[in-house]
Amino acid sequence: MNDVSGREPNSTNPRPGAGQAGRPEARRLQVRPLVAALSVAGLLAVGAAGAFTGQMLSQARPPAASAQPALALSQGAGMNAGAGTTAATQVPAGAIDDRALRAEARLAPIPSTSAPNYRAIVERFGPSVVGINVAGSRPAAEGEAEDPMQQFFRGLPGFPKMPQQRGDAPFRGQGSGFIISADGLVLTNAHVVRDAKEVSVKLQDRSEHRARVLGIDPATDIAVLKIDATGLPAVVLGDPSDVRVGDYVLAIGAPFGFEQSATQGIVSAKGRALPGDARVPFIQTDVAGNPGNSGGPLFDGAGRVIGINSQIYSSSGGFQGLAFAIPIDVAMRIKTQIVATGRVDHARLGVNVQDLDQALAESFGLPRPDGAVISGVQPNGAAAAAGLRQGDVVTRIGDQPIRTAGELSQRIGAARPGERLKLQVWRNRAAIELAVELQSATQGDAGRVAPRGQRQPG
Repeated sequence: MNDVSGREPNSTNPRPGAGQAGRPEARRLQVRPLVAALSVAGLLAVGAAGAFTGQMLSQARPPAASAQPALALSQGAGMNAGAGTTAATQVPAGAIDDRALRAEARLAPIPSTSAPNYRAIVERFGPSVVGINVAGSRPAAEGEAEDPMQQFFRGLPGFPKMPQQRGDAPFRGQGSGFIISADGLVLTNAHVVRDAKEVSVKLQDRSEHRARVLGIDPATDIAVLKIDATGLPAVVLGDPSDVRVGDYVLAIGAPFGFEQSATQGIVSAKGRALPGDARVPFIQTDVAGNPGNSGGPLFDGAGRVIGINSQIYSSSGGFQGLAFAIPIDVAMRIKTQIVATGRVDHARLGVNVQDLDQALAESFGLPRPDGAVISGVQPNGAAAAAGLRQGDVVTRIGDQPIRTAGELSQRIGAARPGERLKLQVWRNRAAIELAVELQSATQGDAGRVAPRGQRQPG
C-alpha cells in the first residue's frame, strides 16, 4: 500500500549510515564501502553508510508461460503479388512455406543504432563527477567493533537479530556526487551525508574541498552541497521524459572507493514506484551499481545527466542487475527549493491508496484494472475536504491518466502545496469529477530541511 499523505514511514532509520569495511582488500586500499539498507528489504542504497539490515520480504514472481502458439504459418492477401484473396494453406510438418518466407522478407527490419561514444562522455564529463567523504558518529551495536563483518549480515535469515545499541561509534564513508554549477553546487543522495559531521568533496584532480550541506530531503533522497570554488566543470542536464526503455545509459562514480569508474547499460523501465519512496518515479537500469556509486550521475547516450544513481535491489548486498536512479527533474525541483528557502515542502492529498487487480476492477465495474483505489481517507485532509471516500478509484488527474497507485503518489509528489487539481474518480460504477486543493505535508518547523538528515514528522 502506498501512502500519498506525505507522512514519512514509521522507520526512523530508513537509510542506515556508513559502516567500516571488513574485507581484507578494502583495508589494504583504505576503502570504507558504504552499504545502506532501506526500510524495505532488498532495496539497498548504493553508497550510503551503514549496515545491511534488509531481508527479502517478497520474491519476484516467475513470468507466466506464454499462451501463444510456437509457430503458425498461413497464406493470405498480399502473399502473391497480383493474386486475389486466397484461402489459408495447410503446411505439412517439416515443410517450408516459401510464400510465408517471402512475405517475412518484405517486412522492414528494425534499423540498428551505434553505441554512444562512452569514451568521449567520460573524457568530457568525468571531471564533473566528484567523490564525497564523510565522517561522524552514530549509535553502535554491541559487538560491532569485535566483528566488523557483522554489520553486513544483521537481519538476514539464519543470523541473530540486531543487538541492542549502546553508545556512539565513529564512522567514515564514501559516496559520489556531481557538479551542477561552476560556482560549486554539488548534488548527491541524502543518505550519503546522513549523520555526517564533516563532509569533503574530492575533485578529479585529487584536490579536496570542505563542503557545506545546504539542505537535504529524505523524502526524495536528495542533498545539495556547496564548496568554495569557482570555474568548476558542470554537467549538462537532460530531460528524463525523452528517455525510452532500451536507451543506452552510462554511470560514473566511486564504487568501493574506486574513483572515476564508468559502467554502462540500458534503461530497463521508467516510473518505478518503490516501497517507501512513492514520491519518486525511479528510472530502472541494468547499470552496475555498488557501494560508493550512490549520488553519482546517470548519463544518457548524448552525455546529458538524466538521473542520480540511488539504489539497487539485491538479496545479497551486491549488484544483481537491478539499479534505480532518481530522475534529474525531480532532483532539480528539490535543489531549487533548498537553495531558495533552505527547506523542502511537499504536497499532501491525505489518502492511502492501493493498486487495482482484475478482480477488484470487475467488482467496481471497471473495464480494466487501471486506477488507484483509495483504501483510507485521513480526517481533516485535502481529500476529505474535496469529498473523496474510501473505495473511490482515482483514474485521472487533469489530462493525465492514472494507472497505478504509484503514479498517483508520484503526481502528488511533483505538485506544490496549495495547488488545485481536478480528479476524475470512479464511484458507484460511474465517473465523477472532484476538485482538490493540496495541503502541505509539513507544518511549522517540521517542514524545515534537517541539517543532518533526521527524518521529520509529517
